[in-house]
Amino acid sequence: MIRHIVLTKFKPETTEDKIASIYASLSKLAQELEGAQNFTGGRSESPEQIERGYMHGFVIDFDSWSALKTYADNPVHKELGGQLVENAVGGIDGILVFDLSV
Repeated sequence: MIRHIVLTKFKPETTEDKIASIYASLSKLAQELEGAQNFTGGRSESPEQIERGYMHGFVIDFDSWSALKTYADNPVHKELGGQLVENAVGGIDGILVFDLSV
C-alpha cells in the first residue's frame, strides 16, 4: 500500500470553508477511483505545535504505485491540485508531498 501525504501552508486569506471544500472534492475523487481509499484530511491539532506553517494536510491510501499514478494523472486531481497551489503560500513551495510504501 502507498500512503500519499500532502501538507499545505495555506495563505491567511484562504478560509476554512474553502479548504474544507477542496478536501471534500479530494475525498469524493478518492472514493470514485479504483485502488484509492481512506481519505483523511483537516487542520493540525498537534500538541507538539511544530507544524512550521503546514497547518492543513490530507492522506490517501493507494493499493499500488500505478493506482497513485492514475490519481495523479486524473483531470479532477489536476484541477484540485491547481486550487491547492493557488491558495498555498508561495504556490507550489507551500505544499509538501510525501509518498510512503507501507
